[in-house]
Amino acid sequence: MTEKQKMLAGELYHADEELIAEILRAQSLLLQFNGSRPDDFAGSLGILKSLLGHVGDQAYVRQTFRCDYGYNISIGDRTFVNFDCVFLDCNPITIGNEVQIAPGVHIYTATHPLETTARRSGLEFAEPVTIGDGVWLGGRVVVCPGVTIGENTVVGAGSVVTENLPANVLAVGAPARAIRAL
Repeated sequence: MTEKQKMLAGELYHADEELIAEILRAQSLLLQFNGSRPDDFAGSLGILKSLLGHVGDQAYVRQTFRCDYGYNISIGDRTFVNFDCVFLDCNPITIGNEVQIAPGVHIYTATHPLETTARRSGLEFAEPVTIGDGVWLGGRVVVCPGVTIGENTVVGAGSVVTENLPANVLAVGAPARAIRAL
């Protein structure tokens, strides 16, 4: 099994030459995207479509944007990603339709072993993240590896989502907890 296959399977892996080349490709496209004129929607969208696995109809991502590989990110129709977001996509990040992502949101699939020797050897692994349709992630929300957020849920600014959240709730805090139904 290749290191990329291990990464996508959620197993421990090392970033080998193939993965490093893919990261460098993504960084080159991000440099183009983040340096593009904000009023050049067609040019920016073309770069995003070259970078990301899927960009839905009328989806919009504002500069600056950062990711690892890009091809593991799927953004749904009419979804808005605001300034300064970071999506570490060593495993799929699936974002539904009509999602609102505020400035500075970080979505992580990458993580590291807790065991010291394995972690210090450079091993890492990744778990997928799924954001349901109609979700709103407030400013500076952090979504941790392996999390699913149910449709129409709102996550308050500054929250850290460490566990799955059900649909149709307001969640806040670090760690984020559902405080009421919507």
